[in-house]
Amino acid sequence: MEVKAEKVNPYEDGRRKTEQVRDMFDSIAPAYDFMNRMMTFGIDKLWRLRAVNMLKRKPPQHILDVATGTGDLAMLMFKKLHPGRITGIDLSPGMISIAEKKVEAAGLEGAIRFMNEDCLDLPFPPEVFDCITVAYGVRNFEHLDKGYAEMYRVMQRGGTLCVIELSTPRSPIVKPFYNLYTRHVIPLVGRMVSHDVRAYSYLPESIAAVPQGEDMLQLMREAGFKNCRCRRLTFGTCSIYTAEK
Repeated sequence: MEVKAEKVNPYEDGRRKTEQVRDMFDSIAPAYDFMNRMMTFGIDKLWRLRAVNMLKRKPPQHILDVATGTGDLAMLMFKKLHPGRITGIDLSPGMISIAEKKVEAAGLEGAIRFMNEDCLDLPFPPEVFDCITVAYGVRNFEHLDKGYAEMYRVMQRGGTLCVIELSTPRSPIVKPFYNLYTRHVIPLVGRMVSHDVRAYSYLPESIAAVPQGEDMLQLMREAGFKNCRCRRLTFGTCSIYTAEK
């Protein structure tokens, strides 16, 4: 399956997407949490909570949080699921640095470990984790099929995959307002707050290009996952995908 999101890059400067994404998130790391709250009116917290509550059905003990960013999902999972271990990985050293400070401030240094790693080449042996999560990250993968293949490789049999990703609403009533907000308001505020001219223009472009619904589920199936499901939230602006190995 052709994945259009793999062709959408933050800077269009000829470098690999992985390198561009790393530098973009390093650039916006100080403003990232503020922009997340502003862009979603704080609803991103509810989306994470909804996903974590879905994981309670089969409480995991060893979680890998891919594209962990500033650690919000990892910290929420520790609070709500009480796993034995959580490992968070991210391309961006800037994002990892903020995540580590947040975990230290919360007194969770021994519970959550962060690593600066590439999701397309995970530094773990096969079948280590019983749960793998990705929040708002898969649209940034240079090769989405390879990313899913790596997650499948390091997941234990019977393990659970949970992907939270932004998506485009289908409603003809909601879509015009969504397009106005994501294509004009967010890039304008993003440039003022983060001082990165391209980062928050890349955001709506990557959301529009990432596989959604059945297309995303098909990629998961092709990687080997089963029982793949999609749940759309908030007029279709966010989707939670779950699957099992």
